[in-house]
Amino acid sequence: MKLSYPSKVYLNGEWLKPEEAKISVFDRGFLFGDGIYEVIPFYSGKLFLLKEHLQRLRYSLNEVELQCDISDFESIILKAIELTELNAADGAIYIQVSRGMAPRTHYFPENYDATVLVYAYKTNLRGFQNQFKDVLVSNDLRWHRCDIKSVSLMANILANTEAKKSDFSENIMIRDGCFTEGSHSSLFFVKDESVYTHPNGKFILPGITRNLLIKLCKENNIAIVEKALPVSELDEVTEVFITGTTTQITAIKNLHFPDRIINFGNDIGKITRRLQLLFCEEVKKRTGVDIS
Repeated sequence: MKLSYPSKVYLNGEWLKPEEAKISVFDRGFLFGDGIYEVIPFYSGKLFLLKEHLQRLRYSLNEVELQCDISDFESIILKAIELTELNAADGAIYIQVSRGMAPRTHYFPENYDATVLVYAYKTNLRGFQNQFKDVLVSNDLRWHRCDIKSVSLMANILANTEAKKSDFSENIMIRDGCFTEGSHSSLFFVKDESVYTHPNGKFILPGITRNLLIKLCKENNIAIVEKALPVSELDEVTEVFITGTTTQITAIKNLHFPDRIINFGNDIGKITRRLQLLFCEEVKKRTGVDIS
């Protein structure tokens, strides 16, 4: 996948070319990773689950006591899509809020002005139904507040880089003998015709697509169990899939452990297929865009 920079970014009230956008070397986001981020998808220029993503942004900001007025973020987001001429394209919005510039201390400064960055970028959101991925499995070495969408992502980056080095699409993680989530995705298993996923809490990010999928299960008589799946029960699992803002719902073919490979067949499972179809219907209902 070819990556590129956006043509315009919003930084602290100004729309700038990326090469013109500058922050202080004393910005706490730069020094400490003291900041929060959010990613919001759009289909043919139409935002999807905007309210839910902004609610999660508020939650993370509150959890780290980062003061920032986000009441005008919706208009900024729409302007980002317009200025980058993505009104007819699929893509995502990136938002980052740091605690801004202050003398370097290991405690929050009393006075600061948050640094706000917003931009839109193009990405492929079609064809996820045809993907059948291999993923790596490793120990979850992240901190104990994975529910906060922090820019401090070194553990996630190390995990995803380890997967990429072996040409895997994701690294899913185990903590205390149970599966948690992926380095940048939520994780689901199908066992006994029921869908299992780790409950929300401090060990996983409250995924927006994850929450939508749980809602779709409940509305369509698909049994959903919010319970951490022990590795010891993996032999009873018939389907595995991951979800995320740009991942959407992607089926997993093989789990690669250090000492073995667990295969889930040569075809995407029926429950995963049904949920993918329901997700496409939800996108069309909310945006008017057909991605099936």
